[in-house]
Amino acid sequence: MLNHTSVTEFLLLAFPSLHHQQRLMAITLLASHLVIFMGNLLIISLLLAERDLYRPMYFFLCNLSCLEIFIATSILPKAIGNLLMGSKAISYPGCLTQCYFYSLLGSIQFVLLAVMSYDRYVAICHPLHYPMLINSQLCLQLLLGSWAAGFLATVVSTVLVARMPFCNANRIDHFFSNSVLLIKLSCAETQIVELIPFVASSIILLGSLGMTAMSYLYIINTLLRLPSASSQHKAFSTRSSHFTFVILGYSSCIFMYVQPSSHHISYNKAVALLNTVVAPLMSPFIFSLRNQMMKDALKAAWKRRVINFVVV
Repeated sequence: MLNHTSVTEFLLLAFPSLHHQQRLMAITLLASHLVIFMGNLLIISLLLAERDLYRPMYFFLCNLSCLEIFIATSILPKAIGNLLMGSKAISYPGCLTQCYFYSLLGSIQFVLLAVMSYDRYVAICHPLHYPMLINSQLCLQLLLGSWAAGFLATVVSTVLVARMPFCNANRIDHFFSNSVLLIKLSCAETQIVELIPFVASSIILLGSLGMTAMSYLYIINTLLRLPSASSQHKAFSTRSSHFTFVILGYSSCIFMYVQPSSHHISYNKAVALLNTVVAPLMSPFIFSLRNQMMKDALKAAWKRRVINFVVV
């Protein structure tokens, strides 16, 4: 079925209950976006500059930081612009594009988190075999596999949404567009089309969560068998950054997408803010301040900068 639609643009209602605080909300989101961009860019620059961090774990972390920047950029600039200008409009192609990239990048992120947990599992549970098992070729294959899984999980639902007719309804009660909300606005039968994003998101979220949980069960079991309490504490503290980010990311997205329906759209917006703003905002601090090698690399880079400045 070809798309016969009379709708040329959609209206993102964003936060109607905060009508008198629109500019304050925009400034807050703008500041958050700048911190997300600069913080993750700092991590990427540090990982590329420090040869001591040329390891599989930090290769995946570098790609995760790139995804954090891309996800925030796919959502926040349009939301900030609409809040500042008092506009709510987003074009039909722009709406579909935002839907696709948000879903694609989010899916890749969760598969990548599962890959990172597998990397930690091999490093802790099979340390002698780690250099042989997790080599540069496998790292590249796992990264490409993450992108392929994200593409396959989102392309079908995006194509189906693009072919659906939209008649008069064009008001999206959110601060960004996604396929679930768009499907609800269609004037065609949507039962089957609604099921596809639900199944795809469930497979990505629950599948990657299952792999992550299994990896951490083995990791915890191995760490608990360490001979001393100090060794256990040190080992747990070095893995806590990834674990903290996993809990933050999975809990928010499972609430939003795996539930078949929700009658509390304001809760969904709050959880969406947690996923698109708070989590990317915290990730540079989580991965840098809670990781000793990252802290050492930051100190070394700062010392070199100070020395170079003094010499010059």
